[in-house]
Amino acid sequence: MTISLRNRRAGAAATATALALASLAALAGTATPASASGRATATATTATALVPASAAALKPASPAASTPPASGDPAVPAALTLPRPTGPYATGRDTLFLTDHERTDPWVPAAGARQLLVSLHYPARPGSGGDPAPYMPEAEARLMLAQRGLDDPEWPGLVAATRTFSRTDARPAPGRFPLVLLSPGFGTPRATLTGLAEELASRGYVVATADHPYESTGTELPDGRVLTCAACDEVAAQPDDAGRREVLAAVSAGRAADFSFLLDRLTGPRPAWRHARAIDARRVGMAGHSIGGNAAASTMAADRRVDAGVNMDGTFFDPVAARGLDKRPFLMLGTDPDHAPGAGDTSWDEGWARLDGFKRWLTVRDSGHFTFTDTPAIGEQLGIVDPDAPLSAARSTTITRAYVTAFFDRGLRGRPARLLDGPTPAHPEVLFQRP
Repeated sequence: MTISLRNRRAGAAATATALALASLAALAGTATPASASGRATATATTATALVPASAAALKPASPAASTPPASGDPAVPAALTLPRPTGPYATGRDTLFLTDHERTDPWVPAAGARQLLVSLHYPARPGSGGDPAPYMPEAEARLMLAQRGLDDPEWPGLVAATRTFSRTDARPAPGRFPLVLLSPGFGTPRATLTGLAEELASRGYVVATADHPYESTGTELPDGRVLTCAACDEVAAQPDDAGRREVLAAVSAGRAADFSFLLDRLTGPRPAWRHARAIDARRVGMAGHSIGGNAAASTMAADRRVDAGVNMDGTFFDPVAARGLDKRPFLMLGTDPDHAPGAGDTSWDEGWARLDGFKRWLTVRDSGHFTFTDTPAIGEQLGIVDPDAPLSAARSTTITRAYVTAFFDRGLRGRPARLLDGPTPAHPEVLFQRP
């Protein structure tokens, strides 16, 4: 069922976050990243930016579908689920809460040392482990939905309880596996990359997905405290585009420091993860969505341990290093036409010219900014569609999994990846850009 959203008040904090995210979208020249299932029309005007982007983007298919489903509506499923991973391995999940005592939090210095919450997905022995791992805390789901203008009282619980396919306390499969780091979009919880993390783990990767405190609508700590998006407030407080770009560049560079610290704690002599022996530290990749994709390039520039990177629809606010990335491979996977050569986001043209190793620039027809995350799958089950991003959840999932996995198979395992050679009838939406 297609729905539109009522105009609803999300509160001062959500308004500041919506303004910050809309500012980011306008700077990027792409769709507003607060859309519930895809993209919204970008705007540089404050008046429009203050409207939750989902309310502007989602349209009813008919007058009968002009309001969200009422509580108990049979069109809303009793339970949501992620797409099932397709690889040969069962998957497990652990969570780490880490403190970097050598750095103060850049957004809230009074909070003290920088901290990270990290989900670790890994290949597991079949039949081992306990219950399926939870998707996200309900408090995080409520704040994420409210920022997008979605405040149906039942939806936070539904989203939080989304079924995953990874088991807690599962025993690792035998062997050592490449490590992939994942970084979510600005203002977005790490849970929204769970589907990609589970797919990679099912195909023989250890995957570490980090929440960067004060850069998400909500991050629930182990003690129950919920940190909100101070970095979003910092972006919103800037007087002009140049100031906003400077803050967003600092977000990306700061995430590079986060991931260097995380690599130390996962692959150093005294690792923080109980199953660290499953990691092959000689093979490390990184991917991210939106500003997390920019952070993949920032991390590679700062840390030679990262061997390959993927940017999923993220503006390079922190530019690709002028010297390149020491011939390491990099994939740019984005929306079409927003991230085609010569389109609104010129940082991709500039970044492409600086990439000096194996590289691919792919855009996806009918996609939206959140195509490369769990959002389409969850939104579709809730009856939310975006006519500006008509690519189905099934195709969004298949394309993202196929190309990201093929890229890391090639870059970290040395396997042939014919999928990256050129267009294929199996994925007609994917365009190979050759500027």
